[in-house]
Amino acid sequence: MVSRVGLIVLMAGLVGVVMAAKPVPPQATIAPEVVADYVHAVIEADRAVYTRHVVDRLSAKGVLTASEHWDVQNTLLLPAQFLNESARLVAKKEQGIRYRLVSLWPIYERNGPATEFERAGLKAVLKEPGKTFTGFVESGQRRFFQAIYADVAVSQACVGCHNTHPSSPRRDFKEKDVMGGIVITIPLSR
Repeated sequence: MVSRVGLIVLMAGLVGVVMAAKPVPPQATIAPEVVADYVHAVIEADRAVYTRHVVDRLSAKGVLTASEHWDVQNTLLLPAQFLNESARLVAKKEQGIRYRLVSLWPIYERNGPATEFERAGLKAVLKEPGKTFTGFVESGQRRFFQAIYADVAVSQACVGCHNTHPSSPRRDFKEKDVMGGIVITIPLSR
């Protein structure tokens, strides 16, 4: 496992490769599997910090809670919404990298598997949460690498929302259960 400092150094190295003035020799490229692992490590760490040190802490002190309608109720985003909002901002950068939460038991249909690949990946990470499901997919004329990582309930905030939401098709989640997956999509050269 890479330490937080190690991950920052690795990510800084990635930025340096992207920003290089000269073309990067083929032997210096990074495999999409490795890039996906780096991106996932950052997503997972940021979401865990937000969940544990912001949502859980402020909720426990009665200062502020997280709610589904955070934008109109002046509350915190739910941890899933935090991930979705950051994914939206990353997509706006138009670098081609995308990520999203998916589940076999989505509260909203849009968060269900969009392809058979995603459905198979969710079933795979449910059986083996420590193993990433990967493959290559095509969309139009483009080819992408996709990686699906288990999305595990890291706190009671995750479990409570899914178990009590009126639209939730499953209401028996416990902390550390696999609730779905994080799909990371990385564009490949043509």
